[in-house]
Amino acid sequence: MSPAAKIIAKFGGQSALAKLLGKKQSTIQNWYAKGVIPAKWQNELLRLAREINIEIGPEDFFQKSTDAEIGEEELVEKYAADSPSNLRVPRATHGGELQIGDATLPCYVLETGERVFSLKGIMVGLIGIHGGPLEDYVMVAPLKPHLSAELTPEENGRIPALMRFDTGSGGWAKHALGLPVEKFMDLCSAYSAAAEHQELTPRQKQIAVRANSFLRACAKVGIIALVDEATGYQYERMEDALQFKLKLFLEEEMRKWEKTFPDALWIEFGRLTNWKGSAHQRPKYWGKLVMELVYDYLDPDVAEWLKSHAPKPRTGQNYHQWLSSQYGLKRLVEHIWMLIGMAKTCQNITELRQRMAEQFGRVPTQITLYLPPTTKTDS
Repeated sequence: MSPAAKIIAKFGGQSALAKLLGKKQSTIQNWYAKGVIPAKWQNELLRLAREINIEIGPEDFFQKSTDAEIGEEELVEKYAADSPSNLRVPRATHGGELQIGDATLPCYVLETGERVFSLKGIMVGLIGIHGGPLEDYVMVAPLKPHLSAELTPEENGRIPALMRFDTGSGGWAKHALGLPVEKFMDLCSAYSAAAEHQELTPRQKQIAVRANSFLRACAKVGIIALVDEATGYQYERMEDALQFKLKLFLEEEMRKWEKTFPDALWIEFGRLTNWKGSAHQRPKYWGKLVMELVYDYLDPDVAEWLKSHAPKPRTGQNYHQWLSSQYGLKRLVEHIWMLIGMAKTCQNITELRQRMAEQFGRVPTQITLYLPPTTKTDS
C-alpha cells in the first residue's frame, strides 16, 4: 500500500477525506492513483489530523522501504539546484565522529571556521530515521513559533541554514549537506520549547526527548570546556576527554527515559501473589520483593548502600538509575530476565523464593524453639 493510500485510509477513505478538505473526490482519487500526496497539502493534512486526533507524522508521506528512501546524493543535488551557480562550496579541513547516545554524528570543521554536523547524522541522531529531508520535521505546526528564520523553510522548502560542503575525503570533491552545530542546538531548543507549550504527537515527543537530552548533555560539557579554557587546563587534558564526558553525561540523561523493569516481571509477581489488580497499579509490597529477589541477590553490598543512601523509590527516580550503564545496569537487566524465567516455573511466591535461594547457594536454616512443658491444666 502506498503512503497516500495509507493516509487516505486513516481519514476514513476517499469520500470522507474529500469532505473534510472541501475538495472533489476526484482530487483524492488522483492522489490515491499516484501513491503520493502533493507537498502543498501535507501540512494541511497534518493540521487536520491533530484536530480530529488521527495519528500521522511527516514520515508517513514517504515510502518507508530502504530502496525508496531519499538518499543524501539526491538531497545534495536538490540544494545545488536551488543555490547560485557561482556559489563556492567550502572544503572541510578536519573531520571526525561524535558519539551521542547510540548514534554517531559525522562532524566537520570547514575552511571558513564553521563547525557542522552532517545532515545524515542529524537525521539518525535527532529524528531517528535514515534518509529523508529535514524540512518535513521542521515544517510541523508546533515547531513554527520557536524556529529562527534560518531554520524556517523557504517557499521552495529549502532550509537556509543547511549548507553544502566538500568533505575533503579521498583527495577529490565529495559534496554533502550539513547544519552548523549552533543551528543544530537551536533546532533542539525549538523542539524542547514546543514540548512545553504545544500538544505534540507521540512521534514528535520522541524527537523532543532526544533534543532535551542533547541540550542537557552539551550544557554540562560546555561549562566544563569554559572552565578548562579559563584555567588553561584545556592544554593538559586528554584529547578525547570532553567526548568521553559527553558520552557519560548523555547516558545518564537517557537512562531516565528507559524502561528497565519489563512488564513481564510484574505479570509474574501478580500471578504468584494472586494480585487481582492491574500490573500497572501494583501493590507497594512488591517493592520489598524487588529488593529481596533482585537487588539483594544482584549484590548485597550494593543493595545495602541503596537502602542507606539512595532516595526512596518513586515515580521518575528509582534505584536502577544509580547503576552505571556500562556494568551495573547490564548486570541488573540480565538478573531480571533470569528471575522472570525462574518465576514462570513456579506456582507461588514461596516457591520462587526457594528456587532463588537454591540457585544462589543460600543454605536453608531451621530455628528450634524451646517451649515450657505442658501441664495438665494447659491441656
